[in-house]
Parts: sequence; C-alpha cells; structure tokens
Amino acid sequence: MPHVFAIPALADNYIWAIADDDSRRAVIVDPGEAEPAAAWLAEHGQTLAAIVITHHHPDHTAGVSALLDDISVPVYGPEEATRACPITHQVADGDHVTIDELGITLDVLSVPGHTLGHIVYTGHGWLFSGDALFRGGCGRLFEGDAGMMRPGLARLRDLSGDTRVFGGHEYTVKNLSFAAMVEPDNAAVTGALEQARADRAQNRPTLPSTLADERAINPFMRWDQPDVIAAAQARDPSATGPDAVFAAIRAWKDSA
Repeated sequence: MPHVFAIPALADNYIWAIADDDSRRAVIVDPGEAEPAAAWLAEHGQTLAAIVITHHHPDHTAGVSALLDDISVPVYGPEEATRACPITHQVADGDHVTIDELGITLDVLSVPGHTLGHIVYTGHGWLFSGDALFRGGCGRLFEGDAGMMRPGLARLRDLSGDTRVFGGHEYTVKNLSFAAMVEPDNAAVTGALEQARADRAQNRPTLPSTLADERAINPFMRWDQPDVIAAAQARDPSATGPDAVFAAIRAWKDSA
C-alpha cells in the first residue's frame, strides 16, 4: 500500500506525495512550487506518475508546469484549474482517478466555497482536502458562500471517522486558538491545541488529522452543536440555521 508524505512548501503550504515503494512511482498533490516536490522525488528515488489538483489558486498549482519539463504525466484537476496550469484530465464530482502504477483509485467530491470549483480526493482512508478543510478550520469563502461550503463539508463529515485528512496548509495552531474561543469548555480542543503547539515547537507537521478528530474539535464541522450555535448567536442573533451558524463563525474567524 502506498504511503503519504508531507513536503513543506512556500510559507505554510503542504504538497502531498503518495509514494509506492515497489513501483518507485509517486503522485504529487497540489504542487504550489516545483523545487520542493522535485527535490523530494529525487531524494526518495521516486518517479512522478501523476499530479492531482484541488483548485486553481497559485499556491496549489504554480509548480505543475516545471514538474512536467522532463516528464509527461497525467494532471487531474477541476475545470477551474485550467486557467492556472496544464490540466490533462478534467474531473468533477463523482469522477474517479485511477493511478495504475500505484494501484490506487481516488474518488472526487465537490466542495465549493473557497473557490467555486474546489474538489477533494478521497480513497484508501485518505482525504486530500486542499483548502476546503484544515485541521481545526476551513478555507475562507473567497468565491462561494456558507450555503455552498457547509453542505460540502457535511459530505466530508459523513465519511469514516478514521479517514486521515491531508489539508493544504499548516494553520493548525491558529485554527485551534480560534476554536478555543468558540468552545472554551471543549477539552478536545484544548488538548489538540497543546499538542499542536508542541509539534510546531519541534517543527513537526500537525497533519494529518482524522475526520473523527475534526468532528470533535473543528467549529466548521460542529455547526449543529449547542455551544457552537450559542457562540454564533452571540455574534449574530439571526444565526438560527446551520448555514447561518456556519456563516457567523466564518465571519468571526475572518475578523479575529
């Protein structure tokens, strides 16, 4: 079974590598820059098999062209990403990406909100969530709204709790500091924040998370919990439904 490795990039991005020891082939997820991914492939004796993209933002796409300079491989991504990098295979909700060299198939789910065409990839106990879902947080609503993003995150929340979440950024300490403001009595948040601070002090990634963890600590997956509803309504008394609660929490985070 292939394994997933974190490749730090830019200021706080993670590029993810899905690598197979037998075939020595690897899939690169969201290369915001080429050099760290190319260096990782060379260091680990891996050959690029494919690239998968979650959305069009340059910190997730800018390295694609350079990675293709010396090798031609499939590049999977949403239609919106064609404006940012060479996509050879456009994929959308319900599609499947099969990488024969690694013996894996990833299912594509649409989670709009951060961008209108944002997709995620899931399979084999993995969730490559781009900027839709982070540890303890979610992406800003740059192009969509809460009525788009919350239902998409609800689909992710319904996946198996042991699914490991590989988000696109190292935002965990900041996210969980905010989560502690939303739910100051949530012991799971407090414990996760302490662990995240310890990990970062040692320069260790705080990812991956699991969906079970996110259901316990992430306010953007807890819009139906009484304490989160109360916190949202303290900020916006009109926040009476799931989308409105989500929107109120998102607006609070944006202003924090």
